[in-house]
Amino acid sequence: MIGEHLIIAPILIPFVTGALMLLYDDRRRAAKFWLSIVSAAAQLLIAVQLVIRAKTGGDVSDWEGISFYLLGDWAAPYGIVLVLDRLAAMMLVLTGLLAIPSLVYAHAGWNRQGPHYYSLFQFLLMGLNGAFLTGDLFNLFVFFEILLAASYGLLLHGSGQLRVRAGMHYIAINLAASLLFLIGVSLIYGVTGTLNMAHLANLIAAMPGENRPLLHAAVAVLAVAFLVKAGSWPLSFWLPTAYMAAAAPVGAMFAIMTKVGIYAIVRLSMLLFGDTGGASAGFGAGILIILGMATVLFGLLGVLSSQGLGRMAAHSVLISSGTVLGITGFALAGGGPGMLAGALYYLVASTLATSALFLLIEPMSREDGGIAAMLALTADAYGLDGADLDEVPDAGLAIPATMTVLGICFALCVLMLAGLPPLPGFIGKIAMVQALMAQTALPAGLAWSFIALLILSGFATLIGMARIGIQTFWSGDLVLPRVLALEIAPVIALLAVLAMTTVKAEAMLRYTAGTAQALHDTAAYAFGVFATPRAADRAPDDQGDDP
Repeated sequence: MIGEHLIIAPILIPFVTGALMLLYDDRRRAAKFWLSIVSAAAQLLIAVQLVIRAKTGGDVSDWEGISFYLLGDWAAPYGIVLVLDRLAAMMLVLTGLLAIPSLVYAHAGWNRQGPHYYSLFQFLLMGLNGAFLTGDLFNLFVFFEILLAASYGLLLHGSGQLRVRAGMHYIAINLAASLLFLIGVSLIYGVTGTLNMAHLANLIAAMPGENRPLLHAAVAVLAVAFLVKAGSWPLSFWLPTAYMAAAAPVGAMFAIMTKVGIYAIVRLSMLLFGDTGGASAGFGAGILIILGMATVLFGLLGVLSSQGLGRMAAHSVLISSGTVLGITGFALAGGGPGMLAGALYYLVASTLATSALFLLIEPMSREDGGIAAMLALTADAYGLDGADLDEVPDAGLAIPATMTVLGICFALCVLMLAGLPPLPGFIGKIAMVQALMAQTALPAGLAWSFIALLILSGFATLIGMARIGIQTFWSGDLVLPRVLALEIAPVIALLAVLAMTTVKAEAMLRYTAGTAQALHDTAAYAFGVFATPRAADRAPDDQGDDP
């Protein structure tokens, strides 16, 4: 019985936890921290179970790994439906893997810079999980707004002139993108009469010719909103400053925020404009390729020109997003599932690495005073007294050999983002390059240009990050920072997960290959959403035609 409701748990758990913590006095941070950790751990365990379900099926509501959950027991497309497949399950696990280290890092003192940090964090997780699970466009908009509203508070957490200025720009551009999102959704509903993704996938091939241009225009408006959230050039001007200004644990979670936009583009592109899209098949593929290449180029130039690690990490996020965006265009143009499998593997690895890099920014740039000095600057603003500062868990917890540990962690992040062997960045890029070299759907020059950009982006990352490393670790007037175990343990945990993605690369690539194949199989997704438990129990001959 519990298994039937497991799909909605990643949404309900953070919602209930976040709401419950609003009832606590904000000084009871220890209780809020443990509630948040338990919530995040439960979400991760459930996400792992959902990955197993997506791989093997095993439920009456499963069809070839596609599971659904009908809220209010209203059948699709009339009711709200949550859909679990291999891609959604993978993104849920990735969210859980980032959430726990970010929460632990925040407990070192960042949560004390302002009120309701843990509640906002839980609502962010609710929005992320809901965006990955929803099966219709309107609720995708709803979950986008939930995660964005939470991210506004988290970005502004701690105030400061730079943070407030960046936060205002971030809020303004995302509100504009949300307006475009709503306009696009309204136009799609006006043309098709539905917002259910599976229903749209069924209707697209038979769309009357006179309605198809309006549908394409509606999807283009919607795509602009997704491209803003994905940080695609030229709509990415807001991202480096906003991500650089965010507190370290917030930046670590923001590493997956751009991937929500990428996820939406991958999902809708393959559903609506894949091989079963009829006259719309391949729509927008060339634009996605060009925008992906431009974003990678902008990101690598930003990495080379950046003078600080925070801005450099933000441009690394753009390189990651641009890479997956461009590969999605190639896959949509008929490149096959192989290159998309490599891109999904790279997405996971690069997101983990950039998240770890964001957590390293403050310890590497800390001159003296540690977390207590940072807290002292905000104590008066938020009514903290000396007793509160004494509660900071730093006594006896500073790590030994500080610069050695920081240096090793930083070097591993650099090697991963640069795509050097044997780390997963190299494995993902090799998988993409092999598939690009084999594709014949587009001119070879375009594929080779993208390959060149992949190589150059890694080279630029290596040069830019090495410069920061030399300035930090080989400076003649080096001051040893005091780094807490609570600050470095999350980084080590993320690097350990990256190591596991290298050791288990073959198994992960098999999973991403199956995910890419499932994304190309639009009919299986549509049938999985429209199937009912009773229909699944009937014999194949009695099921009738696919919806």
